[in-house]
Amino acid sequence: MSEAVLIAEVDSDFELFRDNYRRFLAEFVAPFYEEWEAAGIMPREIWSQLGDNGFLCVDVPEAYGGYGAPVHYSLMIVQETAQAGFTSLAVAIGGQTELVSPYIQNIGTEAQKQYWLPKMVTGEVVTAIAMTEANAGSDLQAIRTQALLDGDAYVVDGSKTFISNGHHADLIVVVAKTNPQLGAKGTSILLVDAHLDGVTKGRGLKKIGLHAQDTAELFFDKVRVPKDQLLGEEGKGFAYLMQELPRERLSIAMMAMGSILGAIEITRQYVLERKAFGQALAQLQNTRFVLANAQIKARAAQAFVNECVALYARNALSVSHVASLKCFITDTQCEIVDQLLQLFGGYGYMQEYPISRFYVDARVQKIYGGTNEIMKEIVARELLGK
Repeated sequence: MSEAVLIAEVDSDFELFRDNYRRFLAEFVAPFYEEWEAAGIMPREIWSQLGDNGFLCVDVPEAYGGYGAPVHYSLMIVQETAQAGFTSLAVAIGGQTELVSPYIQNIGTEAQKQYWLPKMVTGEVVTAIAMTEANAGSDLQAIRTQALLDGDAYVVDGSKTFISNGHHADLIVVVAKTNPQLGAKGTSILLVDAHLDGVTKGRGLKKIGLHAQDTAELFFDKVRVPKDQLLGEEGKGFAYLMQELPRERLSIAMMAMGSILGAIEITRQYVLERKAFGQALAQLQNTRFVLANAQIKARAAQAFVNECVALYARNALSVSHVASLKCFITDTQCEIVDQLLQLFGGYGYMQEYPISRFYVDARVQKIYGGTNEIMKEIVARELLGK
């Protein structure tokens, strides 16, 4: 069979999978999303629905309950969710599929993989990753949460904030100091069962955007975590974070790409229907130039995304390269959505118009996953050698 035929079959399978996911969003998400936004959280059952329909952790190997699909299948789900205007859900899925799952797949023991991954694929287990603290955001070396070995368990004490999927989480990937005297070299990662004694989920955090995203504070008070739930080796946590952060930043880029495309489409529809000064907005030069500029930048962003996805699939995506992407595309996302909202006039500021949600949901993209200022510093270090 020729390579061209094989590629056609792969593309066909991918498009079928994407169409099925779009139908899922139309049936299980679109009719209820406004209610979730108003409530400030999504229902727990959405995780079971995602799992039942095969849309969680799709790149997990078949041995652990997944499809073993190529990574672009997984990233497509994040992009399509954001493109439909459901970025709160995109962040939730990304936390499970693009953050926690790769950590366990790449670093976990066989026992950890066998126990956690199948439950994550089905949605029985919802996951969160707990890095950020009140005094340690992008500066992960400054974390204070400790996990000190005591016999057959690590005793975890500390707190985390801004944790996506925090309330629904059954498994929390906790970054902690197992040897506080060693700084970054004393950092480790633990798989913490959220139902253990001493784990407390604090208040839901109110945000200017991503209203339906389950974001919480987490507290750990003398939580005894079995030794066998150490992820990887003790003291290598910071190195593991550097190893796995590119996948998170790639996921953020996919959400940005989806948001850009989704915002362009709803604006295109609006300007074709809306009239001003006796003609359709689409006939005004400013409207045409704003949309054309958005489309041009979207095509450039898509090329950059495609390059980084291909590099990641070959295990060749560097920290600096994906930092460049994350910075460029989230800056571009915020710029484009802001300019498109302007075309809606006063209606763009009204919550009943989806463009307003694209706008408020976009702002955090330049903050989480490492601020864009940190992304520039990473690129500068590579460029300048220090």
